[in-house]
Amino acid sequence: MKQITDFQQLDLSKSYTYADYLTWNFQERVELILGKIFKMSPAPGSRHQYISMVISSAFFTHLKGNSCRVFPAPYDVILPITSTSNTVVQPDVTVVCDLSKVTERGCEGAPDLVVEVISKSSVTRDLHEKYSIYEQAGVKEYWVVYPTEKTLIVFHLNDLGKYEPTKPLTQGDVVQSKVLSGLSLDLNELFEDVVKEPEEEYGNMNRI
Repeated sequence: MKQITDFQQLDLSKSYTYADYLTWNFQERVELILGKIFKMSPAPGSRHQYISMVISSAFFTHLKGNSCRVFPAPYDVILPITSTSNTVVQPDVTVVCDLSKVTERGCEGAPDLVVEVISKSSVTRDLHEKYSIYEQAGVKEYWVVYPTEKTLIVFHLNDLGKYEPTKPLTQGDVVQSKVLSGLSLDLNELFEDVVKEPEEEYGNMNRI
């Protein structure tokens, strides 16, 4: 297939496949959700990156000697993996325990756990499109972090294949993972004030 070297060559009104995605060689980062292109925001802010780093580091330390692996963004997750797969996302943090899914291209199939750190530009995509995709694909645990509100909600996949949320967790709480047995994370550390940034409005957090 012809290589696409400029984002402007794409028609955003069309649907694309994973095979198309592999031909895209341009600077912009995009996600492909149910065939539709979503351009990702510019480089995340300091608070976003600090939270992602704390979570990634906690996962990495906990998983030493374990068969699971943690991958920070940008890292492609292809759901599902077929020649015509039309969903490629880049969670902020991805944990994969079935290493047969890990290739040079990314994770080909459902990871065990994903984390999304919400930003103003990604809130709708993270709480609606990606929430549904992760649930349908069988991602066992989905962490959603709201940096401005200093809140974290964990969604666990139940026996019926539906997500069940924890209560909103914040400073003073400790988040524990069901997928990564024994892992706990102090939210005082996660939500430490490392920089002052303008407040963002995420809209209604309970729209799922």
